[in-house]
Amino acid sequence: MRAAHVARDRAPARGWLAPRGARVVLGGARVDEPAPLAPAAGLFGPRGVCLAGAGGPLAVCDTGHHRLLVWGRVPEADDAPPDLVIGQRDRAGEARNAGGTVGAATLNMPTGIAAGQGVLAVADAWNHRVLLWHGWPSSANRPADIVLGQPDTTSAAANRGLARPRADTLNWCFGVAIDGDRLFVADTGNRRVLVWDGIPTAHGAPADLVLGQADFGCRDLDAGGGAPGVGMAWPHMVAADADRVLVADAGMHRIMVWNRLPGRCGAPCDVVLGQPDHARTDANRLGGPTRASLSQPYGVALTDGRVVVADTGNSRLLGFAAARLRTGADADALAGQAAFDRHGENRWGAAGRDTLSWPYGIAVAAGLLAVADTGNNRVLLWDTA
Repeated sequence: MRAAHVARDRAPARGWLAPRGARVVLGGARVDEPAPLAPAAGLFGPRGVCLAGAGGPLAVCDTGHHRLLVWGRVPEADDAPPDLVIGQRDRAGEARNAGGTVGAATLNMPTGIAAGQGVLAVADAWNHRVLLWHGWPSSANRPADIVLGQPDTTSAAANRGLARPRADTLNWCFGVAIDGDRLFVADTGNRRVLVWDGIPTAHGAPADLVLGQADFGCRDLDAGGGAPGVGMAWPHMVAADADRVLVADAGMHRIMVWNRLPGRCGAPCDVVLGQPDHARTDANRLGGPTRASLSQPYGVALTDGRVVVADTGNSRLLGFAAARLRTGADADALAGQAAFDRHGENRWGAAGRDTLSWPYGIAVAAGLLAVADTGNNRVLLWDTA
């Protein structure tokens, strides 16, 4: 049996992305030498991407430059400049909070981004808040309309400076997702995911549900360790649709799946990807990469019957058939590596249009996948096969 698994992991994978590689590469550097550039010319460690549709708009969290870049339409050429910038005074700026005080249009390590219901949400991680714009910004440095995690637009303390978290506080929040009228936030530093049943309309509105902890006042690692499938270590991104909720828990090297939104705080997940059961938490299951193992998965998305995972530590993307999700399931599609048992940044070679180095955020829209190829300081726009 083990020999059969090894043979399957070493065999070339069925891909679901165009074999020629990314159609468009954004980042401002040579495709085969993607070094970080000054903000006027390129990207530095981008972690979040968002596609409002196959044609756009496209938004990118240019994390290392502390800004948000927006293209009104999906770019058709490499290194196409964005239409507007939010978070810096001009396109040459790269300071945290634009070198000044915290405000409704400043950013400090933005990481997660999502759109839905006419709202754009950005996880402003090191300001310990989420910013909401009603409608896509159409002008540079348009201030956010709503701030969550803080009482106002000028505060930035973790958990509002309190000793314990609450339903209205955030601590190193890295990921956001919108499904219908619900907003999900990966409140990473508090080891939990918060859910708002409606898109908030007031600063500092409290969440309605917490996953990963028994209640809003807890922030224990693995929820204290008493109930497998409940706790989290480093929840980084969330994906959701009408049928399920998925959380990329990079610290436990797994994707947690709820087959429906729970009706109570602290409900255990139904399925775990990347581990053989709900109790295991080892990177690559204490071995090398396989079809069924994960190492620090930071991103997850749902599209066309498939769960797509940014398996960050293995520098690859995995695809799982959404209709056949079960604990410990094998992936059926792969990108970034030649086979399921391979790993390494850019396949241990030069960067190319079909290689990855520590991918983080992913977004999908009708035939197009966008991935923040963070270690290569670029964003790839990759057609499905």
